[in-house]
Amino acid sequence: MIVVLASGGTIAGTAASAAAHTGYRAGALGVAELLAAVPPLAGQAIEAETVAQMDSCDMDHATWAALAIRVRFHLARAEVAGVVLTHGTDTLEETAFFLQRTVAAVKPVVLTAAMRPATALSPDGPQNLFDAVSVARAPGARGVLAVLGGRIIGAGDLRKVHGYRVDAFDAGDAGALGLLADGELQLHRAWPEPDGRAAVVLDRPPQSWPRVAVVLSHAGVEATLLDAAVAAGLDGVVIAGTGNGTVHARLLEAARRAELAGLTVWRASRCWLGGVVGDGGPVPAAGALTPVQARVALMLELASRG
Repeated sequence: MIVVLASGGTIAGTAASAAAHTGYRAGALGVAELLAAVPPLAGQAIEAETVAQMDSCDMDHATWAALAIRVRFHLARAEVAGVVLTHGTDTLEETAFFLQRTVAAVKPVVLTAAMRPATALSPDGPQNLFDAVSVARAPGARGVLAVLGGRIIGAGDLRKVHGYRVDAFDAGDAGALGLLADGELQLHRAWPEPDGRAAVVLDRPPQSWPRVAVVLSHAGVEATLLDAAVAAGLDGVVIAGTGNGTVHARLLEAARRAELAGLTVWRASRCWLGGVVGDGGPVPAAGALTPVQARVALMLELASRG
């Protein structure tokens, strides 16, 4: 059996016109309607559940916790071979990374989404959903994955690189784990190993999770936002640095003040490919993690410290 969890997003969106790809209402359709739009799934052993019906640009920690708890519950059921999660594209990479770090996915957890609403002339959601279920059923599949446009991408490699095109996602330097061609799975690399090392965060209410923000380094930047993070009582900050994680001198000065005030400060690269190479520098580097992934990782690390 495959369990399909729905959380909203464009894949469940509706617009006033079939020609409209923007201006739609995300999360308007229920999970039963999504499945009904994929005739080949009719009659398959599928259990469906709606966890949320939201625009993923509004994703919050409470919904993350609810998704992780439901995923863990279903994975523990002997009759469940895998879980598929329909999601919005805006924060898909963040949710995927969060689930990778909080759920020990010894079975496949497959996220999928769409760039066009369900009412579009040629929606991409039905094919993506069919492919996601196919991957969730694949023998030996495991780990947190994303399936979009026929490509299978590991959660840690997932990047949204375009705001409109159907092929909006990339697998970074690592490349796709595999492809789906005419329904056949072509695996290029091994399935990701189960993680779930930060599951402890799910034992705490989301409102008590560490508060971590992302601050962008750019030409002419002022230290205002980083100083404000200290004043607001945040627990950590990730600086989205330029190039190989370089940080403007003003932000470096503010980072030192923040660290003295008890905040943990990391730096990532605002470039979506490459990350930060090398660990030298006045601020600890987040390696290959993107700024939003680094924010999740820092939040979970701080939570694990108690």
